[in-house]
Amino acid sequence: MRNTASHAVSLWAQRAFMTLVALFIAAPLVVVAGVSFNATRRMSFPPREFSLTWYKAFFTDPDWMASLRATLTISTGAALLSVAIALPIAYAVWRYGSRLSKAMAGLGAGLFLLPGVVVAVMFSAFWGFTGHVGRLENVVISHAAIFLGIPLTLLAVGFESIDKGLLEAARTMGAGETDAFRMVIRPVMTPYIVCALAYVFVLSMNEYLIAYLVAGFTIPTLPIRIFSNMRSGYEPTMCVAAVLFMTVGFSVFGLLATIGDLPKLMGRDRPLRN
Repeated sequence: MRNTASHAVSLWAQRAFMTLVALFIAAPLVVVAGVSFNATRRMSFPPREFSLTWYKAFFTDPDWMASLRATLTISTGAALLSVAIALPIAYAVWRYGSRLSKAMAGLGAGLFLLPGVVVAVMFSAFWGFTGHVGRLENVVISHAAIFLGIPLTLLAVGFESIDKGLLEAARTMGAGETDAFRMVIRPVMTPYIVCALAYVFVLSMNEYLIAYLVAGFTIPTLPIRIFSNMRSGYEPTMCVAAVLFMTVGFSVFGLLATIGDLPKLMGRDRPLRN
């Protein structure tokens, strides 16, 4: 009886704690979203009068739309390039265990672990040395490199979940390397590839420091435009941009949670290897 009561109290305490944490995290998001619906330019919460004025202003402003297009282009390009680089490296580490592939994987993971300002200065100096400055592709390549550790980790988890005995069985049945990859590896790896693309896309979309030091105001992404506008004071359209960031992030990760098993994608319950 006492154990049952103790367990109930412990469960209630855990739920209460998690509820408080969720409220603490959600409070700033709710405030920003509420402020974006104000009819006036004042930063008042809750909104005194509900209006979509600032959403209309955001989506009809050519400068904000240019920043949005640049951000989506950079994020999409960085996600595709990062996964395209990580996939053969992760495959080589899993399939052959070569020292070169392991060194490249370690380098990619190491860039992600470095402080953002250090990596930003490194890429700024690199593009300055090459004379190729102020270009959109600079930001794409820089983001793909700095976030390379994410797809490397996720894809490594995916490859580790594949039984190599299935590849041997496919070869016994006469399948070549390409056929074995298409029939055995690709179906298993597709969720991990999609997950890696989503993570890099969202992180690249929200990244400010590297984009600023690499391209500056020549490529004004949404984070750069928000921070630059803050210098001259509050502008309601900044909250609209923040709501857009939140919507994209929640939508992407919500979709992943709906169509896939996130704990499994992140490496939980991986099969043990002898």
